[in-house]
Amino acid sequence: MTVHPAPPPSAPGSPSSGPAPSVPVPAARTTAGEAGPHEPQEQADPWPPRVPWAAVAVFVVVAYALAWLVALPLWLGDGIASPLTSLVGVVMMWTPAVAVAVVTLALRVPARDRLRALGTWPLRPVRRTLGFVGLAVVVPVVVVAAVTFLSAALGLVRLDLVTFSGFAAQVEQTLPAGAELPPVGVLVALQLASIPVGALVNSVAALGEEVGWRGWLLPALLPLGTWPALLVSGVVWGLWHSPLILLGYNFGRTDVTGVLLMTGGCVAWGVLLGWLRLRSGSLWPAVVGHGALNAAAGLVLLLAAAGETTDMAVVGPLGLVGWAVLAVVVGVLAATGQLTRRPAPVPAS
Repeated sequence: MTVHPAPPPSAPGSPSSGPAPSVPVPAARTTAGEAGPHEPQEQADPWPPRVPWAAVAVFVVVAYALAWLVALPLWLGDGIASPLTSLVGVVMMWTPAVAVAVVTLALRVPARDRLRALGTWPLRPVRRTLGFVGLAVVVPVVVVAAVTFLSAALGLVRLDLVTFSGFAAQVEQTLPAGAELPPVGVLVALQLASIPVGALVNSVAALGEEVGWRGWLLPALLPLGTWPALLVSGVVWGLWHSPLILLGYNFGRTDVTGVLLMTGGCVAWGVLLGWLRLRSGSLWPAVVGHGALNAAAGLVLLLAAAGETTDMAVVGPLGLVGWAVLAVVVGVLAATGQLTRRPAPVPAS
């Protein structure tokens, strides 16, 4: 879920540490081969060789049903104007994690090595994992910035990078009558400097989603192929937001248009977050990347000029310009073979 204003270019291969170097391997799943008595043995892939469609169906139904149940107080009350909206949003972000618990514990998919299957543990090789986490902090922010400045270049939004008049007007509305406006430039600098911290803070809630979308659903769909798995998981992710989107959240559109916009945005960002998950072999870069997206999502609102009408369906990171920027980023990843590269399996201890 993307919360705004406050609630990725191709990446170089990251060096690895530990007994197994990170080298490109085929995307197909393999089982462990025979190893000598003094040789490390690679662990077999804990995921089924075919898509577990029954488990996928249960996962989707549970995640969607719980999302609607959590959002029900908003539908019965004041909608997104309710003071409960932020709390509902955070609780809703953990419904995919509950769905993961159901399919792993009740349906036993996967049946073993569940932490490794979900990408949560182990963190080896540490250098590779931390390298991709660092990349996950930076790349979404760069993409959101590119969306903002491209929107301005196309005349879709007018920015004020000198006096930050739009943000100043927002601050003035929160001050008591007669209070002096603090230095706006300093406030903007503090907002920008806090984005990396916000990425980590938002990752706490993002974990609830990512363990579902990129931790469980994406690997479960991989027998379809990398691209189908990325696209289908992105569609499922986008439609899951419907309980809030249909109330006007994110785009201010309360019909199917808002749902389609959110689905398109989630497909685009889902490819990028999915690449972080698959290329690193760990869930944590995708978690932090999701947190960074949420932390930076309101950048255009921070920099817009006073009186500017900002249509997030066009100039927001999930909007149409965002789709175009992400298409370029994903195109670079695809052209360089990054989307099909996988790290070598972590050997058994």
